[in-house]
Amino acid sequence: MTERILQSMLLVVAGALPGLAEDGARNWPSFRGPHASGIADGPAIPTEWDVDSRANIKWRTEIPGLGYSCPVIWGDKVFLTTAVGKESEPRVKVGLYGNVRPVEDESEQSWRVLCLDKRTGRILWNRTAHEGVAQVKRHPKSSHANSTPATDGKHLVAFFGSEGLYCYDLDGKLLWKKDLGKLDAAWYVDATAQWGFASSPIIYKDRVIVQCDVLNDPFLAAFDLKDGRQIWRTPRDDVPTWSTPTIHESATRTQLIVNGYKHIGGYDPQTGKELWRLSGGGDIPVPTPVVANDLIYITSNHRPQQPIFFIKIDATGDISLADGATANDSVVWSRRNRGNYMQTPLAVGDYLYCCADNGVLTCYDAKIGKTIYRKRLGSGGRLGFTASGVAANGNLYFTSEEGEIYVVKAGPEFELLATNSMNAVCMATPAIADGILFVRTQQHLYAIAE
Repeated sequence: MTERILQSMLLVVAGALPGLAEDGARNWPSFRGPHASGIADGPAIPTEWDVDSRANIKWRTEIPGLGYSCPVIWGDKVFLTTAVGKESEPRVKVGLYGNVRPVEDESEQSWRVLCLDKRTGRILWNRTAHEGVAQVKRHPKSSHANSTPATDGKHLVAFFGSEGLYCYDLDGKLLWKKDLGKLDAAWYVDATAQWGFASSPIIYKDRVIVQCDVLNDPFLAAFDLKDGRQIWRTPRDDVPTWSTPTIHESATRTQLIVNGYKHIGGYDPQTGKELWRLSGGGDIPVPTPVVANDLIYITSNHRPQQPIFFIKIDATGDISLADGATANDSVVWSRRNRGNYMQTPLAVGDYLYCCADNGVLTCYDAKIGKTIYRKRLGSGGRLGFTASGVAANGNLYFTSEEGEIYVVKAGPEFELLATNSMNAVCMATPAIADGILFVRTQQHLYAIAE
């Protein structure tokens, strides 16, 4: 009897978050995989491969258009989004620079959702969600398809910002769509600096949750996964952000955790009610919150604020730090510099890894924040990093914008195991499932496996 009860409890917990209901090693259901951890279980993935000789390259598929959304995987299917315009070679500028001007492009776009066979890379279906001129311009490092889709094994949700929220079944049948209006995530200092929408949807139980921190009327909202009906909508007092929220379940509560500038915080995903809040972020927040070791790790970076926060999972109320303070009853540790600008951190075992956009990798003690090491990936100079790191089998994978993937051994000593070139621009965060590393370059999706 006790064993049957325990099994039932495990099934209930497993059904709460996508990726747990089936073998988690097979599925990568949303941005950065289960719980946004960036960590995969299952068979080992290679540390070395070669694109030219096809060594450890299982397949390569050309993807039309321009999209920096990440692939998601369920079972034997891989899903991703793209925006196909009339430009044969979309204008993209990588590296470290400070130009805030968007790309001037008035051509029509076709926003698409693609499904590929995980075993062969063959495109199984290609659906056009919307066609027209983009309502909001994109940054030169951005695309019109930045938001990573999400799936629970039955539904696939794709979010194209101002061009709408779409829900399909896994065979490509459109179940419903929602027009959320113009979602302009421009720089709040200069509204002409339009950079495109990037926050990805997440699925929790029977609902789709979106974070829409935009110039006008920012909000969090939950929609019924079955029919798109709005369940709740909570206004946000914040400037535009580009972060994807995270769901965390503990023995005492479930919370929806969001990054922000004025308002980092936790919400009840059932009602949208605020649980806690923290001010003092960098004013262009991008990294997704990560939870491990009973702590919430949140970082952002835009001068003068470049914070990293270690927050207790049971935080309540306003936990903002007093002037000059680095900790309080809810914030275990923080620092005001070295926060990540674009990349979501990796919490692996006892260590937190933060790769900055200049390729400097910092390893912290994940419980107390002590710096363990600080090393540069690559040659430095103007080399940029946008994609977030992922991990499998005790190894960390960090991708530069120019397509170099650095494999670092997890642990307190820095050890570079390999450097692999994709020979193409890489802006999307990789995905891992079933012993396969999925890497999206500007024009292709690669499956890398032994």
